[in-house]
Amino acid sequence: MTAHTKTQNILRTEREITDASCLDQLLARFEPVSLRDLDDVTLQDRVDTKMLLTFNQLCSALHQLTDHYHVLKIDGRRMHRYQTLYFDTPDLGFYHQHHNGKRNRYKVRERAYVDSGLAFVEVKHKTRPNHTVKHRRQVTDRVADIRGEDSAFVRAHTEGSHQPLLPVLWNTFQRVTLASVSRRERVTVDYGMHTGRDGDWVALPGVVVAEVKQPRFSYDSDFLREMRHLGVRPGGFSKYCTGISLLYPEVKHNNFKPRLLQLDHLMQTG
Repeated sequence: MTAHTKTQNILRTEREITDASCLDQLLARFEPVSLRDLDDVTLQDRVDTKMLLTFNQLCSALHQLTDHYHVLKIDGRRMHRYQTLYFDTPDLGFYHQHHNGKRNRYKVRERAYVDSGLAFVEVKHKTRPNHTVKHRRQVTDRVADIRGEDSAFVRAHTEGSHQPLLPVLWNTFQRVTLASVSRRERVTVDYGMHTGRDGDWVALPGVVVAEVKQPRFSYDSDFLREMRHLGVRPGGFSKYCTGISLLYPEVKHNNFKPRLLQLDHLMQTG
């Protein structure tokens, strides 16, 4: 995949606006839930099940799920903008942990919730397949590097040589968060994804990343049921590793080539 032309970028933006309008109308059918009401399902220690699908598949699933989930609504918004800055060691050690299939691995990032103005430094620790523990620390100002108290926080929740961390990748996307009516389960749906480095940006039009978050894995999930009905299979996916693979061509990414091919297919059919 390569960066597209300016004309294609304009068309992509128009498509994203159209998709967002259609999705907002569909989400209006769901009962809203507040951020405070989600406190019981924050699931910082959880099992994640990720899936890649097209925007059309998402809409088909949502039509069947209005009685099974509530949608997070904040200040009248059901779709929320996220911006993430990832940090890694000079040799991209965290990336290579993932690429090489190391079970005990980390991601370090600053995540900003654009609409609310909140931002956090976060450490995600994958302890075994599909099991994630997330630690986060709220910051009052957006960070461009990891130092001081932020550095101490990261060191406290990672292990290894504690090399200096550098900002290496941006991504932006919009997210819808669903909360199950009948069980302790959240579903996040991310779309409109863009990833960037040094002013060079790549978009993933028509691609949706859905993630079911549970205290422990269970097939007894209405969202997973709809995914099976649509023929969508669970599979690992990392926005960070995908962005590095696309924007750092000199870095080894052989193990991610099947996922990159799947993204190409979804963009062509979505």
